[in-house]
Amino acid sequence: MGTNTDSDFASLLDDLFVARAMAEEAPAKPTIPFDYLAVADELYSGRIKVAAEAAKAEYREASETFEAGFAALLSSLDELVAERAEPQEELPSVDPETIARELNLAAAKASADFSRLRRTFAFHNHPDRVAPHLRQRAMVRMQVANMLIDDAKRRATKAGKR
Repeated sequence: MGTNTDSDFASLLDDLFVARAMAEEAPAKPTIPFDYLAVADELYSGRIKVAAEAAKAEYREASETFEAGFAALLSSLDELVAERAEPQEELPSVDPETIARELNLAAAKASADFSRLRRTFAFHNHPDRVAPHLRQRAMVRMQVANMLIDDAKRRATKAGKR
C-alpha cells in the first residue's frame, strides 16, 4: 500500500486488492510443533540402538496390560448395564375379565355412564398414549374394552325397555 497521503479512495482500493492477491498467491507454510524429521533422522542414523528382545518384551507387557485393562473395562460395563437395567415391567392384561373389573361396568347404568367409561379407559390405555413397545397390547385392550362396553350398553338398553 502506498504511503502517499494524497491518494484518492480508488487508488487505496487498488492497493488493497493487490495486497490481497499477493497474500492469496503465497500459501502459508504449514507449521509443525514438533520436529518429526529430526527425530526420524536420529532413529535411522543408527546412533540410537534398540534391542529387538527388549522391544518384544515391552510390546508383550503393553499387550498384557491392555488386555487386563480391557477385561476390567468390560466387567465394569457389565456392572453398569446391570445397574441400569430396569426391572421387567408388568404388561397390562388383555384378559376380558380383568378389563371388565378395570372398567367397573356394573356401576354404569345410563348411556352417558358408558361413554364416560369408554373415554376414561381410552385416556389411560389408547395405543397413541402408551410407549411404542406396548402399542399392540393397548390396541387389543381397547378392542376388548369397546366390545365389553358395547355389550353392557346393549344389555342395559334391553333391561330399560322391559
